[in-house]
Amino acid sequence: MIIAIATKQNSNGKPREKQDERDIFCRVQDAFRVAARKISSVLGSAWAFMIALAIIIIWGLSGHIFHYSDTWQLIINTGTTIVTFLMVFLIQNTQNRDSKAIQLKLDELIRAVSGARNRLMDLETLSDDDLQKFQKEFERLRKRSEATAESVESINRSANSL
Repeated sequence: MIIAIATKQNSNGKPREKQDERDIFCRVQDAFRVAARKISSVLGSAWAFMIALAIIIIWGLSGHIFHYSDTWQLIINTGTTIVTFLMVFLIQNTQNRDSKAIQLKLDELIRAVSGARNRLMDLETLSDDDLQKFQKEFERLRKRSEATAESVESINRSANSL
C-alpha cells in the first residue's frame, strides 16, 4: 500500500509525491542489514575476542582496587547483559539472511537439475509431520543405496577372485 501526498511541484509542473512510510521502513531495514553484517563480521573476529578477553582480565584484576564491591560486579554484569542482548538481534538477523540465501540456492539447484523432485523446494515451510515423512523416505533410499553398493562390491570381489 502506497501512501502518497502531493506537496510541491517538480520543475515539469507535476506534483511531487512525498516518500511513503514503507520506504522509510525499507531504508531502516536495509541500514540494519548492512550494519548487522559489518558488526557481525567485526565482532566475530579473533581481535574482538582478544579485546573482550582483555576487558574481562582487566576487570578481574581491578577487583582488589574496588574491594570486590557490588558496584564492581554490577559494572561487568550490566555491560555483558547489554552486549548479549544486542548481539542476539545481530546474530539472528545474519543467520536468518544466510539461511534464506542457502534455501534459495538449494531451491535453484533442485529446479535446475533434471530428474530432481521440485516438490522438495520450500521444505522449510512444511509441517513437522511432513518433514518426518521425507526424512523416513530418504533413510529408506539411503539404505537401499547402501545395499545396492554392497551387492555390487560383493559381485566385484567374486569376479576378481576368479
